[in-house]
Amino acid sequence: MKLPVYFTALLCCLSLCSNASAAGRPNILFAIADDWGAHAGAYGTTWVKTPAFDRVAREGLLFKHAYTPMAKCAPSRAIVLTGRHLWQNEEAGNHMAMFPAKLKSWPEVLTDNGWHMGITGKGWGPGIANDAGGKPRQITGKPYNAKKAKPITNAISNNDYASNFVDFLDAAPKEKPWCFWYGSTEPHRAYEFQSGVKKGDKKLSDIDHVPAYWPDDETVRHDMLDYGLEVEHTDNHLGRMLAELDKRGELDNTIVIVTSDHGMPFPRAKGYAYHDSNHVPLAIRWPKGMKTPGRVIDDFVDFTDIAPTVLDLAGIPEVDSEMMPITGKSWRLIIESNKDGQVIASRDHVLIGKERTDVGRPQNQGYPIRGIVTANHLLLKNYEPSRWPAGNPETGYTDTDASPTKTLILDRGRINRSDNYWRLNFGMRPAKEFYDLMSDGDCATNIADSLSQGARIAELESRMEKELLAQGDPRMSGNGKIFDEYTPTNNDGFYEKFLRGEKVNAGWVNDSDFEKQPIQP
Repeated sequence: MKLPVYFTALLCCLSLCSNASAAGRPNILFAIADDWGAHAGAYGTTWVKTPAFDRVAREGLLFKHAYTPMAKCAPSRAIVLTGRHLWQNEEAGNHMAMFPAKLKSWPEVLTDNGWHMGITGKGWGPGIANDAGGKPRQITGKPYNAKKAKPITNAISNNDYASNFVDFLDAAPKEKPWCFWYGSTEPHRAYEFQSGVKKGDKKLSDIDHVPAYWPDDETVRHDMLDYGLEVEHTDNHLGRMLAELDKRGELDNTIVIVTSDHGMPFPRAKGYAYHDSNHVPLAIRWPKGMKTPGRVIDDFVDFTDIAPTVLDLAGIPEVDSEMMPITGKSWRLIIESNKDGQVIASRDHVLIGKERTDVGRPQNQGYPIRGIVTANHLLLKNYEPSRWPAGNPETGYTDTDASPTKTLILDRGRINRSDNYWRLNFGMRPAKEFYDLMSDGDCATNIADSLSQGARIAELESRMEKELLAQGDPRMSGNGKIFDEYTPTNNDGFYEKFLRGEKVNAGWVNDSDFEKQPIQP
């Protein structure tokens, strides 16, 4: 039946209005790598090639002081998803944890509000995320992982992330905005040893800085280059995704956020609370929402800010999100500013911390830390300094992933327990650590006992604890033991099984990591 002209015109008008409404909301590409420290060309790194990240930074914003408050996969990603600190996320403040049913994620909020939400690769985890009825949740979206490709090394995932993004875009309804979570599992270990040189056309001499807490050794340099090759793999897929959006004419209406969950998977980095542990890459591109792209931002930002930023830019009021109260603040003022450097004066620090990152101590104990980072200093408060910071030696120092660098440093320590590298990476810690980031960016020299630093330390500690108290941190009310009492979702009783003579291995430590002889603290 032929429709009247006026009715046809009305339908066209309604269709155009619907499309205009959908077009008015930006799409979102959220890219988060697994274990990538702030190594990128945009930050001056020459031995890792990251043209896609550099493009996002060049055509958008580059953040110099971006941090995760917790340098381990699951608790860091829980902070990303909830906008709340680890000490506010109950079980999800630990690694290998239950994600509380009452904690809603921003991808779930977008889905509830009609967004086409998908993911490829790693979302939140490891752990268990069920709803109140025990049903598994898709807290980072619907998976798109069907496409596979042969990777350059035998240790890199065969997930063809970029092709899976194409599948997601092809499935996106035209009338809806979309959000895609690109969760590269690289550069998480393991690596193919010497692949950086053999398959990445890299040279040991390319590395211009080996951190002061590792020996400058050929093994360490190979390990770093192998890590760099996997960072480049992640960046390559990001570049393909940007090209796909360009081809479809959707790039300029897409907010692109690129980051990593924490620092590189090496001793004294991932799983710890030093600068290289928590400092992450961050760049944002959104031409339609930026007055002045190409800016470098000095404001201190952290992962609690991601949830409120996404909701804000998506046009969803926090009060309507059904999320638990969000701690972080939206980056809209920074994005829409035309200033370089410091945009918001109060963003001059971040809080960091740690609870249980992995099993390996008696009774599933963690290594609790709280800290504050400013442009000049890092202050750490270790609440249980009688515990081994990297996990108990006899169970393989499970807070540190197995690696050639770890093996090298452990072997040095077995020869000489006074070895400085062993001490820095695996030895006991004092109750307080204080580092001058201007002269000691690697945090290799603790100056907490310096009389000249007393007033500064007291000021930062007071500031930190005042904020933690306001945020309801259980450690501030004497109830910090609750984090040790949460049951891990795997390897429960790992230490006790080891004492009974059972064969145990966490899966991310080598048999050679287990100390065969007792070590005195």
